[in-house]
Amino acid sequence: MAIASGKGGTGKTTLATNLASYLAESRSVVLVDLDVEEPNSGLFIKGELRHREDTFKMVPVWDKNKCTLCGLCQKVCNFHSIIKMVNQIMVFPELCHGCYACSELCPVEALPMAGEKMGELKYFETDLFSFVESRLDIGQEQAVPLIAQTIAYVEKNFPIEVLKVYDSPPGTSCPVIEATKDADFVILVTEPTPFGLHDLKLAVETMRALEKRFAVVINRYGIGNDDVLRYCEDANIPVPAKLPNKRRIAELYSRGRLIYKKIPEVERELEKIADYILGINDRKKT
Repeated sequence: MAIASGKGGTGKTTLATNLASYLAESRSVVLVDLDVEEPNSGLFIKGELRHREDTFKMVPVWDKNKCTLCGLCQKVCNFHSIIKMVNQIMVFPELCHGCYACSELCPVEALPMAGEKMGELKYFETDLFSFVESRLDIGQEQAVPLIAQTIAYVEKNFPIEVLKVYDSPPGTSCPVIEATKDADFVILVTEPTPFGLHDLKLAVETMRALEKRFAVVINRYGIGNDDVLRYCEDANIPVPAKLPNKRRIAELYSRGRLIYKKIPEVERELEKIADYILGINDRKKT
């Protein structure tokens, strides 16, 4: 299950951390922070570090002793990460997507692929659930390879019966696509404001293009207006829960605290989400 949104600041991490903790009271859960450019789920999770590893992406390295300067590598690169100069080949690792086209198609094998560090992955154990986060190194421009490696790590190390909660990046660009494309279900978090509605529509279009099952959770319910609710009703989008707008929530959040144990209204809304998600899983099995 992935938790996403059309814009930042709507409450994805608030929902992801609290929902993971709530669900972990009755089942095995792993929370995964896939917002690798600025992960912040760890601010609310107190756990013991069990594993840490550097992560790498594969980029071509030019071997001038083999190269014949035929220029084929430049022609096959769709991302303009390779340029043929008069007497050399220039590689721009920041633009490379690691597709291997230049390396595999080079007739003289002058562009072998090599690993370049792009970030790190950490795995923590808390009292209730597991937590995995990855963080992109400063200066690295592509989040997708690290997101893909993080998901692969989780799929490899946690059995299928463990409920996986992905805290996705904001927006509707490539990182979000990578974080949600294989999810069984997506929760879109929004807020009842014109800006929230605008970006929710973009997120809905994205999920429909991916043919994902999804629902909407409204955060800060009580501010703004009912345009988001009306939009969801007209578009036949389920809204299983509405998290209230309370000053106490902001106070707890600003201190890095989980909120559902302190605010009963939030816990009741999390119960609605859990019942909705688990009900979908039950119907899927039958």
